[in-house]
Amino acid sequence: MTAREDLIRVVIADDHPILREGLMRLLEDDGGFEVVGQAADGAEAVRLAREQQPDVLLLDLAMPRASGLDALRELSASGAGPKVLLLTVAIDDAQIVEALELGARGVVLKEAATELLFKAIRSVVAGQYWVGRDLVTDIVRLLRERRATAQRRRPTPAERLTAREREIVAAVAAGASNREVAQRLALAEDTVKHHMSNIFDKLGVSNRAELASYAASHGLTEPPPSDAGDTKS
Repeated sequence: MTAREDLIRVVIADDHPILREGLMRLLEDDGGFEVVGQAADGAEAVRLAREQQPDVLLLDLAMPRASGLDALRELSASGAGPKVLLLTVAIDDAQIVEALELGARGVVLKEAATELLFKAIRSVVAGQYWVGRDLVTDIVRLLRERRATAQRRRPTPAERLTAREREIVAAVAAGASNREVAQRLALAEDTVKHHMSNIFDKLGVSNRAELASYAASHGLTEPPPSDAGDTKS
């Protein structure tokens, strides 16, 4: 039995086999799609996309070995490939911008209704873009808007600190040594050193004096409230 030429050929890439099987049944029951492959990770998705040459690759964002963005990046670097539609639980504006710039044709949330997914697939096959619940005709404007939104929402270096790291910053700003910080917070000294390395990277400082100065100028000289988040080592 030969495949019908009017069917949209699809590869599904997701690390959850139950979701892949369920999605395959939904697509093939519709009568307008043919699932020609399933991948459990980003590396396998790239391989199947090249071997099967589907019309559309439904690509989960979070997968082992290589993420959806990693797979998209590799497919983009190689030139020709299927139209990629990211299928994900959640995605932020920065990731949407990156995905579209890497060549993705759209993004659909997994919570979307089945008919919305079918519409998104058909839209990208027809040369359109699809983001969230909407068909997109002006991709340049969308990219500009999403990039601006992502930049506005980008956390400051201080906001990237965990509650434990903020405790350590406050202690260092008060003049405590690594050993004293370890004793005060009931941590191993090597754990404190590891946290200090992360803190230096996040704040862009290179020594304790710069860290103390940063803490003083950014309101980090006091430890966070006890309900500010998980403080476990």
